[in-house]
Amino acid sequence: MSETQSVAESPRRLEVGDIIISDRKELNRAQIGAGVGNFIEWYDIGVYGYLAVTMTSVFTAGLSQSMGLVVTLLGFAVSFIVRPLGGMILGPLGDKVGRRKMLFFTIALMAAATTLIGCLPTAEQVGLWVIIPLYLLKMMQGFSTGGEYSGAATYIAEFSPDKRRGFMTALLNSGSMLGFAGGAGMVALTTAWSTSAWGETAMQDGAWRIPFLIALPLGLLAIAFRSRIPESPAFELAEHVEEHAAGKDIDPLFVRQGLSGILRRHWPAILVGIALIAADGSASYMLTSYMPTYIEVEAGVQASQTALAAVLVLVLQAILIPFFGAWADKIGRRPIYYMAAIGNLVLLIPAFALAQSGTAWSPYVVLFMLSVPSAMFLANTGAVMSELFPTASRYGCVGFTHNVAISAFGGTTPLFSQMLLNGTGNAFAPAFYVMFFSAIALFAIWKMRESARRPLLGSVPVVESREEAEALVARQDTNPNIDTRTMPLRIVVGH
Repeated sequence: MSETQSVAESPRRLEVGDIIISDRKELNRAQIGAGVGNFIEWYDIGVYGYLAVTMTSVFTAGLSQSMGLVVTLLGFAVSFIVRPLGGMILGPLGDKVGRRKMLFFTIALMAAATTLIGCLPTAEQVGLWVIIPLYLLKMMQGFSTGGEYSGAATYIAEFSPDKRRGFMTALLNSGSMLGFAGGAGMVALTTAWSTSAWGETAMQDGAWRIPFLIALPLGLLAIAFRSRIPESPAFELAEHVEEHAAGKDIDPLFVRQGLSGILRRHWPAILVGIALIAADGSASYMLTSYMPTYIEVEAGVQASQTALAAVLVLVLQAILIPFFGAWADKIGRRPIYYMAAIGNLVLLIPAFALAQSGTAWSPYVVLFMLSVPSAMFLANTGAVMSELFPTASRYGCVGFTHNVAISAFGGTTPLFSQMLLNGTGNAFAPAFYVMFFSAIALFAIWKMRESARRPLLGSVPVVESREEAEALVARQDTNPNIDTRTMPLRIVVGH
């Protein structure tokens, strides 16, 4: 870093020394370190979801089956209730102390909470009081998750070359789908192995602990990776800007904001982000958490068949997500978003009609129909959420926006879908729920500016080589993606 420059001057021209040249080895380390956290987050969701019936008998012995299931599923609810709190606290803190430190903290907390669930006593041993520590541990998971994805997405977006940001951040959500499939697969493997070795009651007798305890070695591996990742270059530049601009009247774009400042200065972008995440989240949770159950209940398809279909489709979706992310880098974020929203509006009704047929192949086709628009949404999420907000307050903005939207409109999708189905008697009511948010997303997409291949707000371009930096500087006057007004060039010269 170097000397300061008067902030009263107009933005100067971009120079080669201003540009961040991404180090491929550091980027790969950052990608792995960030990705393992997302994998573990969704691994836990998959494990808890697919063990819900087993955990009902373990933790709510003495209650009716229906009441016990409600008590168990409330663990999901308390986790989602706490998520926005995690985003509101950990996000702004990550803007202050750094992305690396917060990502280390969130993965350690998440792995510890998941492992401790596997160590809890049963209701038969200590009574229904065991629900209290179960809920507390789910709250710990929710709190850490509130800072996990938003931090990982921010970190990878800031590390990635501008022209590959969509692909690199899409890999995070690809890891999420693999984590969910891994959790479901671990439950299936544990069930098959334990019942063959110890009988039909093996899972209730203690084998249920195994998938949770697996989080310990996974967490230690993730902690080992994250202890070695470097800090985001964009955050380091933002720290330098803050240090040298202290006491000066500068553009608020380059000033770190607390939660109140985030809400006051960035509310238009927050509303756009919430609309996009509501569509994204409702589609994702419809696919992963509601549709398999809908097919079982409404069409009488066996649970084992829908579980297999879900795992296979999620693995396929994990492949599609980075493909769509790379495509968005080429054609833009908005076209991919438009295809995702319109895809939901076109495909959901036929998918629900097919889901009611009860044929052996229908779960595979139905879940695939839902997975394609969902993959398009997920491919854009990490990049667009990071591109909506400036570097100085990005972690806090993304943490608030993503977690409020996911908690209010994503995680509640199974509950509200079932309530609509029960209340209206219309088998297509859950489809209308997701379609509603996709329709709102169309307006948000229309309002958002195209951000593919642009430098992040409040930062400088990130490229892969010095030659690319020189070419960018030479063509800056004719490059529509270069706007030096959004870069801290008035404050610092070089870095």
